[in-house]
Amino acid sequence: MACGNPSGQRYAWPLGTSSPENTVTQIFAEKFADEVSRLSGGEMKIQVYPNSVVGGDRELLESCKDGDIPFVVQNTAPQVPFMQDIAIFDIPMLFDSIQSVRQAVDNPAFLNRLREVYQHGGYELLGFADQGFRVMTTNRKVESLADFRGQKIRTMENPYHLAFWKAIGAAPTPMTFSEVYIGLQQGTIDAQENPYEVIVSNKLYEQQRYVVETNHLPHLISLIVSEKFMQKLSSRQQEIIRQAAEIAKAYAREQADQRIASRIEIIKTSGTQIIHLDEKTKAEMRELSQPLNDRIRRMVNPNLVDDYR
Repeated sequence: MACGNPSGQRYAWPLGTSSPENTVTQIFAEKFADEVSRLSGGEMKIQVYPNSVVGGDRELLESCKDGDIPFVVQNTAPQVPFMQDIAIFDIPMLFDSIQSVRQAVDNPAFLNRLREVYQHGGYELLGFADQGFRVMTTNRKVESLADFRGQKIRTMENPYHLAFWKAIGAAPTPMTFSEVYIGLQQGTIDAQENPYEVIVSNKLYEQQRYVVETNHLPHLISLIVSEKFMQKLSSRQQEIIRQAAEIAKAYAREQADQRIASRIEIIKTSGTQIIHLDEKTKAEMRELSQPLNDRIRRMVNPNLVDDYR
């Protein structure tokens, strides 16, 4: 796992993730590593370490900043404590399609501002893939705003996520992810929210009657590199890394779209019903979450919000 000398590499540079192998995160990471090797004619090598083998999300960010683990691929949510402006991705109900999200995060004005945020944190942002939107699974049918009321839904331990579900009338409960399946099985919680990829790979749909396409937040996956590490590379090596990241980003997005479609079919075949919310309900959700949007806007660079929206 040793990094070796960046200007005369002898070992594979480590790339860490906290995600399992069978995910878009892994696809993104492996494609990036393959392209770095291809574009450099085999001179530059990256070894991918999934499943928190070299650390959980927090440890990965700290190690990346120090340059010990040069590359990290992860969801943006764990980065908020390190870089406050990343909370922009916790603004709910902004987008109607994942294509609109991708256009927003690829917008040069927005991307340049965001790269400054990562740079101040000690990283270089290489790009975003995604796993589509986060959606809700539940045992209680949701067809209107009133149906969210009182539902015990598991969320990540993120104050903005908790605030959103409270705003629309649910009863959010932070819980370690490893406990979610049992919590649903035993009725400790009624519901949970995650992208389709996670719902299927962890068989959460087995314990739920409905998937509700709330599409409240995009599940973005960032590829970052240590700024300290990058500064030691030649301009040619830096260009190879940035070019490889662009190729991997496009590939991971294509794979995400295909995998979401196949995951939806798995869920339908199981007998779990997928519910598409009507425009009236989504408009009410947007209205109720507006105070949270305003709160996040006060916490982050307002220019960043304008460019994102």
